[in-house]
Amino acid sequence: MSAEETEAAAATGAGAPATDDAMIRKALSSAPAQSKPGPLANALTFGWRGMIKIKHVPEQLLDVTLTPVMFTLMFTYLFGGAIAGSTGDYLQYILPGLLVMSVLFTTVYSGIALNTDLTRGVVDRFRSLPIWRPAPLLGALLGDSVRYVVASAVIVVLGVILGYDPSNGPIGVLAAVGLVTLFAFALSWAFTTLGLLMRSPNAVMNAGFTFIFPLTFLSNVFVDPDTLPAGLEWFVNHNPISYLSDCCRGLMDGTVDGTDLTVVLVTAVLLTAIFAPITSRLYSRG
Repeated sequence: MSAEETEAAAATGAGAPATDDAMIRKALSSAPAQSKPGPLANALTFGWRGMIKIKHVPEQLLDVTLTPVMFTLMFTYLFGGAIAGSTGDYLQYILPGLLVMSVLFTTVYSGIALNTDLTRGVVDRFRSLPIWRPAPLLGALLGDSVRYVVASAVIVVLGVILGYDPSNGPIGVLAAVGLVTLFAFALSWAFTTLGLLMRSPNAVMNAGFTFIFPLTFLSNVFVDPDTLPAGLEWFVNHNPISYLSDCCRGLMDGTVDGTDLTVVLVTAVLLTAIFAPITSRLYSRG
């Protein structure tokens, strides 16, 4: 190759990168800018993460499928004859309460799942992302709401198979499921707070069930409060879970009391107003 050809090749090679850079800049400047996902999109993405986790580990649904079935069969046929005289009559009373109990027990797992992410370092990764900070929390609870609906569906379907008759029809059943899901969503904020305070998932589980078990059993889920001693009857009558159970019974048979419904909704609002900011603060502080 002659000196002239070498110089020409060198000149061409030297100019190529500059030309390529100019073309790249032009292409990038003409491409439409990607809009940043909003808070709702962030939360729904993390809610979908919960669904994907269930897809890969379907055993997570055992607590919302097998456990409600076990509770319904056990309490109906073990205590029905002794308490109400027949399993059929007792089923009419207990099924809305079992709906409440099964769903509220599931809320404990919101705190367990959050603590698991925390101890494994997943939460640290979420904090480093350029997203709306509460999105992982809200998204996880929205995903858990699907679990609440699944547990409710299992209870209702099994109850109808066993002979439960909701006098208010499907509308009443759907209203009861919606109310229980709303209350469970509010209560789950308390357990997410617990999940951020405890050191291990087992500690969250033990503390959570230590709280929810007595609160649920000391309610009108299983028996009429009129049959209880005076002091215990007073507590049961003022237990928010008793109000929730009464509302579910009323929605399913068409006799819901407006005062009971108001108490349930106000309690749900208070739970969210108290524990959602605490959870968000603890999550942001790391």
